[in-house]
Amino acid sequence: MAMIVRKGTLPSTPHTEFYAIPNVLAREEIHGSYGFSGAWSRKLHVRFYPTEQVKPPRKGEFDLVPEFPAEADVLQPYHIFTGRIPFEGDALSSRKPIVHGPRTSISVSKPTKSMPNDTFFRNGERHEVYFVQDGEGVARSEYGDLKFRKDVYVAIPKGTTYRIDLTSPKAWFLLVESIYPITFAPHYLNKEGQATLMSPVVETEIETPELPPFKDARGEFAIDVKHSGGKITRITLGHHPFDLAGWEGALYPFVFDIKSHHGIAREIHTAPPMHQTFQSGNVPHSGFSLCSFVPVMAGWHPREVPAPYAHFNVDSDELMFFCNAFYGAREGVIEEGSFTFHPGATPHSPQGNAAQRSLAARGKVQARLAVMLDTYFESMRITTQGFAYRDPAYVLSWSENVTRVQPAGEGWESPSA
Repeated sequence: MAMIVRKGTLPSTPHTEFYAIPNVLAREEIHGSYGFSGAWSRKLHVRFYPTEQVKPPRKGEFDLVPEFPAEADVLQPYHIFTGRIPFEGDALSSRKPIVHGPRTSISVSKPTKSMPNDTFFRNGERHEVYFVQDGEGVARSEYGDLKFRKDVYVAIPKGTTYRIDLTSPKAWFLLVESIYPITFAPHYLNKEGQATLMSPVVETEIETPELPPFKDARGEFAIDVKHSGGKITRITLGHHPFDLAGWEGALYPFVFDIKSHHGIAREIHTAPPMHQTFQSGNVPHSGFSLCSFVPVMAGWHPREVPAPYAHFNVDSDELMFFCNAFYGAREGVIEEGSFTFHPGATPHSPQGNAAQRSLAARGKVQARLAVMLDTYFESMRITTQGFAYRDPAYVLSWSENVTRVQPAGEGWESPSA
């Protein structure tokens, strides 16, 4: 059985899992940044080094290099209907980049099956966070198994070898990639690595991998490695990559439920920094903030306008995924899975008379659920695949003469509301 020697509760604190394996020489591997200036982990492989390939590397059968339409050079806001992207393939083959920048990329993946047996993936150039809009399954890696379900984030560090196995007929992922590590915002943590009492996230609520018995198997095991801007190279190991007897360190995959972001309410409007869950890079100088817009009571001041005011993020591109259609500023425009892209070089605001209609929401819990990302000093571009599912009328949707369809149903509500 696995013996947990020491268990941390945040990726910034150590976590250790080891098996007792007598009479076997374990091979040690360090996984982390050069010079160990950031988080790292030490892995113990049972028999073989992870460098022992049995076939020469070859070009992959596909790539994830983004392509851009000519229209991407025209400044305008975009609305992408990701719900209309077809379900197909596995988590890797169905991945479609919809917006892309030099340091950040956002894709949609809507698989109908698990990855092929004995086939794995490694993102060698960017850290990843999956948001699960729908479906269930297991993200399996050297570190162990992470079960996922609807409405959770799955964080996977750069260089992790993993596969996605579905336990539901299909799944729907929003995938964020960054060249920088993706972690909880440092200002939520004290110098001991614990969440402060005013933080909307709590360190005990992440879910860590469960290390199964190691795979001591010989054969041919293919790993598709992403590198050089989205190119794929297939390498072939002669042993199963999940051959760890144990590991320790502060760099590992984890799951965080969006409902574990505990929304902060106040008398007047709460701006997006109050909704931040993760960050990447050195905010506000580089990288991005990733925010969770969970159900929370709208401001109750008698002069409060719950809808956000018109704003102009001159240093940020704003990208937002709507898990449902109950977002006051965009009601009647968006649908489940809508994705909006507002470039930093142009302002945006609630559509039509949404601000006036929001007055009725004062002091009430909103049924919204959305994931937002603000880049810092990075301009994004819509890709050819994102452009194919755009709403061509969106740029004119702020007109008060546009007819809007109101969403049906009650939306998603917080269990604690």
